[in-house]
Order: sequence, then structure tokens, then C-alpha cells
Amino acid sequence: RIYIVTWNVGSAVPPDDVTSLLGLHAGDGKVDMFVIGLQEVNSMINQRLKDALSVDQWSELFMDTLSPFSYVLVATDRMQGVLLLVFAKYYHLPFLRDVQTECTRTGLGGYWGNKGGVSGRLSIFGYLICFLNCHLPAHMENSERRMENFESILQLQQFNGHLANGVLDHDVVFWFGDLNFRIEDYDMHFVKYAIDNSKLHQLWEKDQLNMAKSTEPVLKGFEEGPLKFPPTYKFDVGTNTYDTRFSAKKRKPAWTDRILWKMKRVGSPAPPQASAARRIPSIQLARGVKVTQHSYHSHMEYVVSDHKPVSAIFTLKFPFKVDHPLVQIQVEDEWNKPSDAVVRFRMAANFPKSSWDWIGLYRVGFKHHKDYVGYVWAKHDDSDRMTHQYQVTFNEESLPKGVGEYILGYYSNNLNTIVGVTEPIQILLPCSASHSSQTDSSDFSSDGEEGSMMVLLRPKSRSPSPGKMKQRCQRSRSRSPALPKFQGLNLRPSSREKGKNRSPSPRGGHSPEVEKVHSHTSLNQKDQSLSGSRMDQRDSTPKTPHPSPKESITSGNRNAKNSDVRAPKQSRRPADEKRKKNKMPGDLVNQPPNLPSSAQQAVAPSSLSYNVCQNIDISVENTGIRIASPGVKEEQGSQAASRGHLSPGKINLGNREDSQKPDKDLHLKQT
Repeated sequence: RIYIVTWNVGSAVPPDDVTSLLGLHAGDGKVDMFVIGLQEVNSMINQRLKDALSVDQWSELFMDTLSPFSYVLVATDRMQGVLLLVFAKYYHLPFLRDVQTECTRTGLGGYWGNKGGVSGRLSIFGYLICFLNCHLPAHMENSERRMENFESILQLQQFNGHLANGVLDHDVVFWFGDLNFRIEDYDMHFVKYAIDNSKLHQLWEKDQLNMAKSTEPVLKGFEEGPLKFPPTYKFDVGTNTYDTRFSAKKRKPAWTDRILWKMKRVGSPAPPQASAARRIPSIQLARGVKVTQHSYHSHMEYVVSDHKPVSAIFTLKFPFKVDHPLVQIQVEDEWNKPSDAVVRFRMAANFPKSSWDWIGLYRVGFKHHKDYVGYVWAKHDDSDRMTHQYQVTFNEESLPKGVGEYILGYYSNNLNTIVGVTEPIQILLPCSASHSSQTDSSDFSSDGEEGSMMVLLRPKSRSPSPGKMKQRCQRSRSRSPALPKFQGLNLRPSSREKGKNRSPSPRGGHSPEVEKVHSHTSLNQKDQSLSGSRMDQRDSTPKTPHPSPKESITSGNRNAKNSDVRAPKQSRRPADEKRKKNKMPGDLVNQPPNLPSSAQQAVAPSSLSYNVCQNIDISVENTGIRIASPGVKEEQGSQAASRGHLSPGKINLGNREDSQKPDKDLHLKQT
């Protein structure tokens, strides 16, 4: 059972929910495949730049909606605003082969992709099926141009393979999209009268597409269900009211959005497996396919565009099915320890194996073949060449921790699809300390592979798997198959990389991890400390990303903005007479000669270290030491230290015994 949707979205933002459009509210789960054709997807320059680096909004919406129901994206292609998406149940993936896509531009004499067709073809249980999504020229007077464009699309789109090169060579062709055919002769008032009074049959005979079926040879054999729903164009956006503009651009309602199909009437050579096993003549193979349409209607509840979406449900019945997978995978039903992650697989004798094939571990509900949690290369040892049986093992690092249901799939680099899957298995691995800070494996997959969707959804991408990279980039075998190589693109460094070269801002919302670092604090000579000059922002970056306590106090001329000394917990320790005072972590050493002895007693027992991102002024006051920074709110040192870092503020280190105030302020250049 195949569910087809066509919708001209008019460059609109996707709605919040498309469950009703896909018929998922019924919950029968009998649909095996979803085929979605969109036209006029937003293709402005700024939006295309975003879509080039990630998944477009419409594809993401349909994947998020269908993946919880075990539908996986099988094929996709986009030509400017024309988008085609093909989904299937995960357990059908081994029987969907020879997946190819093509696109043809017809706008501006074939140079512009605002009009044209995008097609996807695949073999379903041994039968070749083609889905063609078109956006043809608009306006009432362009009926002939529409037919010419359709003929050009059929002639220009060619696929690889000897069984079906052209679109019409397939066993079944589904043609849908915004075909833009209009209703002739009748004026606006009569068309609206027929719609309001449910006399749609009076409009059928004047529909340009119905009229062309009897005169155009290229349309011979195409069938369509009865148009029992109102015309789907043109509506005022946000309403169910037909065009109310008082201008020459006012459009007459029309059935522009259509879904048709055609079956091949002449036989094609049967697949070798079918001919040998069933001995069915080729003429009977093609005519034995039976297509039945169960529904054909519009969805009036969606008002984001001036078009209404149209859907149709078909059932395809084959006289036989090629239902033997090319690769059979055997695993344990439960993985309770890493040693259980052993995968045994057996290949068919005619399977075109490749050294770039791989086996992915997917969480139940994955979106596409690169949405895996872990993977392992499918190694084919020569010793097992006669039996075609092989074995690989997942390493512990690639296994998800925790409890969940997963599926294993064998991806073929030569066939560009998953050719073998397992039933869901249980993984019950304890969470280790190293994985306690991570989320579940699905988060790892969706975040880590977001960039890979650029390769997956790129038009004309024949082999988005790592096998393609072997010939072009000669990548290392240890590289993840889902991480594409961005050439000429300077990406912003990750948060981890930032932490290596730059200290977090004191105002940042993410506090660094607390480390128990005890560092010396050194002051410059008296003439330098009294100058009050600010440190040079152009100093070089420290060589080590996390300097040791000793390095952090000996580099007084380093750039404080690039330092990464983290705040320890505030503590007091008794002075040790045996220790040399200039080596006590946390003490102020090399003090100016005019510093009062009482001030020395006030600061001696303390051990402090803090992040420095600005110039810090330290002055000795009656109550202790005062640390201030322009534009930063002051706070007590004990409160800052309890949060994991010490922001500029007022820190009480001890009470002075006398009331004598120092006559000079001190300036700290670096901690």
C-alpha cells in the first residue's frame, strides 16, 4: 500500500502538525510507503544557504512525523522548489533496491528549476516503480506549454540499468504535482456556483487535463480517479475562501494538483530470480501488476498556502515477490555485555559486496540510513569466500549505554541502500562513569550526524556512504561514514575547542568545572604595581590550554584573556615554617617594601585562584583586599567560589589589627 501526497506549499513555513495529512490518526499501520511531492518550497538565497548546511524544514517535519511509526527515508531529491521524499517501513528496506533519482529543469528554456520534474525510481520486490513529481507552467493559455514540458521531462530523464532507462519503461509510473491545468470556457461565477452546489461533474468535461487525454499521445494510458473534491486552487492564504482579489490577477478555481498513474502494457524481461523460480512469461509479468486506488481527496484543513494538499492511497498487487534479502544478519536477541555485540551475516551469491560496506546500529524509530548510533565496517575475509559467511564485532565505545531497542542494518555501498536488517533487539548495558554526562544514544546520533544530512539530501548524490569517499577523498577507514568533509568551509569551533584557547567570560552562563588548583600570586616591582597601567591585550596565547598552577603564576606578562586558571574551593591552611614563603601556593610574594605588616598578615593564610577575562584592580582596604573590574557586579568571594569560579568582587581575607590604610593602590597584572 502506497500513500502519495502532492502539495504546492507556496514558500510557506511548515505547519506544526501533518498527522492528519498523512492519515496517521487512523492508526491502522497498513501503509507500507509514503511518497511526498512538494512544489514551491522556499528557495530564496538565504533559505537555500541554510538548507545546504542542514536538513530543510519540510524534510525534517516529515521525518520527525513518520519516524516514530517506523518509516525510514529511502530516497530524496530537490530541484530548487520541487522536492520529492520517499519513505518506507524499515523491514521493507532489504527489498527496495536500485534506488535512483533524476531532475529536469524546464524554466527559462531549461536553465531555471522553478518549473520541471523530480523523479525517484526503485525496485520494489522485483518490480520497477517510478514516482514523478512535476511543477508545470501556470496560466490558462499555457496548456500546450504544459504538454511540451511534460514530454521534455519524459525524454530527458534517463536511469541506469538495462531494464528501465526512461520513465515510461517502468512497470508502474505515478505522476503527480502542481500540473497547473485549468477549467476552460466557464466563467468565474459559474465555476463557483457549481462548487457551492456540489455539481462538480459539470466542470470535469472542461478540465484541460481530461480534455488532453483524448488528444495527446503522451497521455495515453494514464489513469486518474474521479475528482470528487472541490478545486484545490486558488485560495486566500489562511482561509478556505477562493481568491477574492479585485484585480486582473484574480484566479478562477481549478484542479491544479493531481495524482495519476500508468501501468506498462508491454512485457519487460523478468528478473532472473523470478524467471527461474516461477517461469512466468515476461508479458504476464507486466500485466500481472494490479493497481487499485482506494482514496483520492483534498485536505481543506491546511491553510498555509493558496493550494490545498491532495492525497491518494494505492494498493499494488504482484503475481510474485522477490522477498529474499541479499544479506541475512544474525545477532543475539539481547546484549547484556559488550561481548554480546557479535554480528554474523551471510551474503547471497550474486551480491556485489564492497570493502566500503558497513553495518549500522540504529535505535528503533531512526529517520534515515545515516541516523545510526554506532557502526562497524563489514569486513570480508578471503577465508570465508566460499561460504559467504562473515562475522564482525562492535567495540565497546560504539555501543550505546542504558536500555533500549535497536535494529542492525547492512548498508551496501554499490547499491546505495540498506540490503539487510534485523528484528528489534534489546541492549541492556550499564551506564559507566564516562558516559554519565551523555544523553541517550539517539541524541548522539541526531547531533553528531546533523551535518551528514547535507550529503544525504544533496541532489544527484549517488553514494552518500563512506564508499564514495574512497575514490574521491581517500579517507581513512577509521572515519565515521556519516561525517562529510566540508571543503573550503570554516566552521565555528566547538565549545570544547573554545575552552582550549579562551577562558570563559565571567558573565557567561556556563561555569567551568571546578578544579583544585593552588597557585602562587606574584606582584611586579613597586614601580610597575603603582603605575596602574592595564595589561597588553595583544600578548601571545599560552602554549598549554590548561596551565599548571606553577605556570599560571610565573607568566605575569601573559594575556589574561587567554588564561584558563580555574577557581578552587576557598580554604585556609596554617603557615608552615619549614616551607619557603616564595613557594607557598596562594601566598602573595615579592611584596613592595611599603606594604604594612598588618596587610601581610591579612593576606598570608589565603590560597586563591580565579579566571581572569578583564583587567583586575586589587587594592588593600581596612576590611581586606578588594578586587574590582569595570562593568562587573561585585560579589562576595565565598559566594563566587561556591559556584565554581571567582568573579571580580570583594574578598575578605582577614581582619587588620590596626586601622592604618595603605597609601598606595596595588595593581595585579596576572594571576
